[in-house]
Amino acid sequence: MKLLEDKIRAEGKVLPGDVLRIDNFLNHQIDVRLLEQMGREFYELFKDNNPNKILTIEASGIAVAIEAAKYFGYIPVVFAKKAASSNMSNEIYVEQEHSYTKNVEFNVQVAKEYLNENDRILILDDFLANGEAMNALIKICHQAKATVVGCGAVVSKSYQKGEQRIRDMGIDLKVLASVKCMSDDGQIEFN
Repeated sequence: MKLLEDKIRAEGKVLPGDVLRIDNFLNHQIDVRLLEQMGREFYELFKDNNPNKILTIEASGIAVAIEAAKYFGYIPVVFAKKAASSNMSNEIYVEQEHSYTKNVEFNVQVAKEYLNENDRILILDDFLANGEAMNALIKICHQAKATVVGCGAVVSKSYQKGEQRIRDMGIDLKVLASVKCMSDDGQIEFN
């Protein structure tokens, strides 16, 4: 998605530790016009897959998932939580996920009442690096016997193992901006 790539080149910052910082328009402050375009693009990429729900993980994937859901006819968005809460059901699907940017383990969880064997799930997230979060969501879908009809990421670092990991599972993966490489001087090259 050229619009997104241009925005990343103009406003993204490469930080030590191979981190791409784009929180000024994607996941701390959100460029709503760009978000709308990303939602529409995910719809165009996955409309023939006929999802009936979108699954994401808190917190950064929620905005993108909600925007995409509008184009799919306002289908429900389910998001996996990284911490238990007192208002959540005790009957949950749980998988462990390692956060690349935070370097911590999370037990991501979804209440069983929100996923089942009749669901056709589109998984969306903001970033794909090593594929840990997306893999945990796929495993949760398998626990629920739901069908994963596709996975989408706003940004992927294709030189890390995440893209290949998901594609090796036979899952239809689409990425809006696939980073080929980043340099310490802030240069970003896309596939």
